[in-house]
Amino acid sequence: MRTVTGRCGQSDAVEDSGSTNSEDGLCHEALRAENAAFHATGGVSRNNRAAGFLPGYCNITTGEAVVSCFADGSPSPVHLLEGLPDAWVAERDASGGVRQTVPMVVAGFIRDGSFYTREAAARFLERDDSAR
Repeated sequence: MRTVTGRCGQSDAVEDSGSTNSEDGLCHEALRAENAAFHATGGVSRNNRAAGFLPGYCNITTGEAVVSCFADGSPSPVHLLEGLPDAWVAERDASGGVRQTVPMVVAGFIRDGSFYTREAAARFLERDDSAR
């Protein structure tokens, strides 16, 4: 069983996510689309890792946030669906891989125990850069 590593607020995660999964849940294609939309910002792992952001997910129904993991439970450097808690998975393929999450799962980042949406992480890094 995976350990919850943070908390997220429903209003922040829903209104600020830039997520493409509002009705159907996240899938691999949705994650690729989000990465493309945020490619030049702090809303992707390669651009925010040095600031201490870890790829993660928030379940806005429960308020739980978890770090993205491989299927074996070890932390992943990017957003993967394979290590999500079983209750967050809506559909699996024939080999057990995650095809889609439940609708209320949002991709983002965890930093110091708090969940940041992609948009919030991008804004955080913009403010940090402008303060230098």
